[in-house]
Amino acid sequence: MSPSRSLIALTAALCLAVAAAVPVSAAGTAAPRFGVLQQAALQSPRALSATMLAVTAAGKRLVAVGERGIVLLSDDGGARWRQAATPVQASLTAVQFVDERQGWAVGHLGVVLHSGDGGETWTKQLDGLQLPALFEQAARADAAAAPAYRDYVQLLADDGPDKPLLALHFQDARRGIVVGAYNLALGTEDGGATWTPLSARLPNPRSLHLYGVAVSGASIVLAGEQGLLLRSDNGGRDFAVLESPYRGSWFGLLATRGDRLLVYGLRGAAYVSADRGSSWSQAATGLPVSISGAAELADGTLVLGSSAGDLLVSRDQGRSFQRRDGPPQPPIAGLVPTQDGALALAGLRGPQRVDLAAPPAAR
Repeated sequence: MSPSRSLIALTAALCLAVAAAVPVSAAGTAAPRFGVLQQAALQSPRALSATMLAVTAAGKRLVAVGERGIVLLSDDGGARWRQAATPVQASLTAVQFVDERQGWAVGHLGVVLHSGDGGETWTKQLDGLQLPALFEQAARADAAAAPAYRDYVQLLADDGPDKPLLALHFQDARRGIVVGAYNLALGTEDGGATWTPLSARLPNPRSLHLYGVAVSGASIVLAGEQGLLLRSDNGGRDFAVLESPYRGSWFGLLATRGDRLLVYGLRGAAYVSADRGSSWSQAATGLPVSISGAAELADGTLVLGSSAGDLLVSRDQGRSFQRRDGPPQPPIAGLVPTQDGALALAGLRGPQRVDLAAPPAAR
């Protein structure tokens, strides 16, 4: 299968390639390709300006993740940041906390990390080296799905455990799903202590990459490249294809407090659904570039961030968006509201704080 024409291209602009992250020994030779899975992220003042690919809230704390396994924490709404300890140097692509203490991050090389102390420390729960055994177990447990699962075992044998995880959603401290490239999907019912492959349950015969996951009501919705939208109404046991309003790639999903879904992606595409993805209404963004992040503020305002650094605001539940005036930010990979009503952005130049209520700086 050819590489993604969409998010992987965007990620290349935001994140160093995994190969470039492989450390070099004192003798000047490259360490083993997957050594980044066993090596802790380097502690450095430069981490504060490293590329960040996602940001979330853990109670009042902000947690940003990004290249080379770097995790940054802020306890003052994004004004100041400090580096946390992490056990890998693989780039991290997504992060979520279900409360002020319990959180997970996913990334390159099939990495899943867990924190039980608000992001201060992390343990590795899963990586790509473990995936062949998991898929082989799934093949033995499900005869009907065995051929599909053994295809994954062969893919991992041919390519190595290099498949990235790109999105996650935990409904609570026990139930979660992680998804990524080539239809990679796994679920857990015990907080990540064990993982079950879900890939054979997805009607995705071309193994398109999965970039977004959200829960709307009792439904789990996945979004991916080439307009792929999937939904499960029975807790992830089965998924069905949703009719997509757009054939370009989706880069993410946001479930709002009003039980709406916002899906966004390539070339400024954004659509809103009030019925868990059964039908969609286009949201006018006016952007020709990819939308790479979304957030909902406490008052219901929706904000989109673009790969060109644009911020767009909607105060009508996503029916329309207006670009925030002023110079663009660095390319945005993710955003989250702060406790005091500002925004924390993850992007090319590290985490940034933007006060939407303040007049934007002059160009």
